[in-house]
Amino acid sequence: MCYNYIMRKKSDFILRLCLIVGDAVALIFSFAFAYFVRVHVDPRPYVFESQLFEFTMTIIWLVPIMLVILAALGLYKKSVFLGKSRLPERGRLVLAAVLSVAALIVYDFFKGDNLFPVRVMAVMAMVFSFAFLLFERIVIRFLIRQIFKKDYATKRAIIIGNSKNTGYLADYISAQPEAGYRVAGIVASRKYIPEDLRKHQYSSLKDALKKCRADVVFQTDEKSTEYVYRQAINKHLMYYFVPSETSLSSHFGEMELIGNIPAVSVRLTPLSGGWAAFKRAFDIVFSLVALVFVAIPMMITWVILKLSDVKAPAIYKDERLTQYNRRFKCYKFRSMKPEYSGMTAEEAFIKMGKPEMIRKYQKNGDYLKNDPRITKFGRFIRRTSIDELPQMFNILRGDISLIGPRALLPGELRDYGDRSLILSVKSGLTGFAQVSGRRDISFDERRALDIYYVMNWSLMLDTQIFFKTIASVLRRDGAK
Repeated sequence: MCYNYIMRKKSDFILRLCLIVGDAVALIFSFAFAYFVRVHVDPRPYVFESQLFEFTMTIIWLVPIMLVILAALGLYKKSVFLGKSRLPERGRLVLAAVLSVAALIVYDFFKGDNLFPVRVMAVMAMVFSFAFLLFERIVIRFLIRQIFKKDYATKRAIIIGNSKNTGYLADYISAQPEAGYRVAGIVASRKYIPEDLRKHQYSSLKDALKKCRADVVFQTDEKSTEYVYRQAINKHLMYYFVPSETSLSSHFGEMELIGNIPAVSVRLTPLSGGWAAFKRAFDIVFSLVALVFVAIPMMITWVILKLSDVKAPAIYKDERLTQYNRRFKCYKFRSMKPEYSGMTAEEAFIKMGKPEMIRKYQKNGDYLKNDPRITKFGRFIRRTSIDELPQMFNILRGDISLIGPRALLPGELRDYGDRSLILSVKSGLTGFAQVSGRRDISFDERRALDIYYVMNWSLMLDTQIFFKTIASVLRRDGAK
């Protein structure tokens, strides 16, 4: 998978991640600057002890509260950040600055940390927060638009439909590269296509999808919407429906403006945009902290595995699938005997002369109680989930998330009808299926739970899965 393809696929995510990081830095700097101004610039005397470092560290810990406020105000929506008018964003930034300081005042009241030793410091923090957030977003907006103008990370769009909106969208996208799109193909009658863009005309959506390497599909009429939508999600493409004036509705998606035309973004999962960026930031922080705590257990496990067989690798790398059908190497401590490492269960059972175990293994949901391939120490690290610890590096790299559907083996896709749904989000170290029984439920039940997670994701659901995972590991539920 080439670099440009990843940039196009992840452009919205990268944009929001840049905004979150930029906002966090701007907020920390604005509060620290307010403190510095009051102590070192304001000539009026003060009666409190100057503790700029301690104050800044406290603000760093409280920044997530302020970022949630910004997210709740819609400041990570692409339509707000890259829209033609700056007034909606600036008004929300003013409100965000006020609410952020108010939230810290409430925190300070109950915590009693004397966060703002003088009232004027809170007022200055509001003013500086707005100013620094505004400046930081102007800089990021300028950089993003320059990147789009250079055609880096610009999404390739297919427009389909016999409607006047087809021509408008094609003209707008061609004239406004900073919007983040580029016309790759148009499936429509010639009269709906601008003359200078007729070279991009295709006779069918199938032909356009085959030749354009598209990232997004815009549909501008109501003809065969289910077919177009299904083709888009099967290719892991974004899908926008541009409703006519008579059918304008947003109950089935998120409304955005592409120029002056309203378009409904129909998403497979709520886990997109700002929430995806927030989840990635959490994964990075969690994996870094977790690696510090599990470093010693991982080292001990590695030594034991090497002592048991010096020539065999302690870390097993298994090829799995994650978001957008991308293959990656999943890291695990080796729990199987070296002679069966890297083999499928079927191949291993044939090699050991026990082909009759294949049917039993498959019937039992890809599990055997006393699997002859697994070593005694392997059973121990599986029961305690120690074998999963190296996957913290996968989380840090961005291959998987802490929470998500189970990473599929490439071969499992052949008999799996809704693979596009599963692969619309990153696979996870743990997930809804794992905390609902791990190996105690069937393969079909696990897949159904994974699909439910994808289509009904929420921060609350992730939180519940996180704490249930801790409880399941401690009780060894389903770990055999």
